[in-house]
Amino acid sequence: MKGRFAEAKRVLIKTSSSEEEVESVDSRVNEMEITDSASREFQFLHSGISSNTWRGQGVWKELLFKPSKPVRRMLVAAVGINFFMQAPEVFRAAGIHNKRQLFGVNVIMGLSKAAFVMVSAFYLDRFGRRPLLLLGSTGMALSLFILGLGSKILQHSDSKPLWAVTMCIVAVCGFVSFFSIGLGPITWVYSSEIFPLRLRAQGSGLAISVNRLVSGVVSMTFLTVSMKISFGGMFFVLGGIMVVGTVFFYVVMPETKGKSLEEIQFLFQDKEGGDVETKEVRRVDLELT
Repeated sequence: MKGRFAEAKRVLIKTSSSEEEVESVDSRVNEMEITDSASREFQFLHSGISSNTWRGQGVWKELLFKPSKPVRRMLVAAVGINFFMQAPEVFRAAGIHNKRQLFGVNVIMGLSKAAFVMVSAFYLDRFGRRPLLLLGSTGMALSLFILGLGSKILQHSDSKPLWAVTMCIVAVCGFVSFFSIGLGPITWVYSSEIFPLRLRAQGSGLAISVNRLVSGVVSMTFLTVSMKISFGGMFFVLGGIMVVGTVFFYVVMPETKGKSLEEIQFLFQDKEGGDVETKEVRRVDLELT
């Protein structure tokens, strides 16, 4: 965004892991220059601001008040995935009160979470964002329903059967594992890569603000709502929300695997014919080349 393409080229060469990547650096930098120039040109054409004096003016207006179709889709996708990311973890509802037992369960949960974070880190670019995201959200929904069922059984049982406690523990570990392979890491990947350069800082900031806001609301209301409808009922509600989230991800979130940051913005255009902004940017692309 600052036009420091020479420095960008040096960084790309340093971070390249093969000769093929080094050889593609020039074309990559050229692509960055063209896309950045096209994006700025579009901004200038519609704002009347000189390219020498532009410092991000009009970005909030374009992002929130007069967004084009692609920008609106990017915003919905980024805000949506951050909204559905939130969910709490509760063990005491399963009848586990002993400090050693609680510590042991937390260790098991931590190991599960760490293991699946590594799986996501190693295979995110191999399998793609969408498959891992959909797998993770589906697994989270299933785990929450199982946890809700286990909590209901324990709620109406005086003896706290071991099999029901175990089911709840397995469900919680499954939940954090599926979270760690899907929504946990992929939320941040999507939030940082789907916006075009001129909107990336503000768009990502807005999406993450929604993330923190919803996180605070869930944290402050979980126990109160649980007292009204029980822990089991709360987990069933969260499971239903997660089902809605899975449908949302399937419909809204595109696959960005293997795409450069400059290419991703075109994934949100109309499939047939493109929209006005995309056509304008492509026209400027042709003029610049």
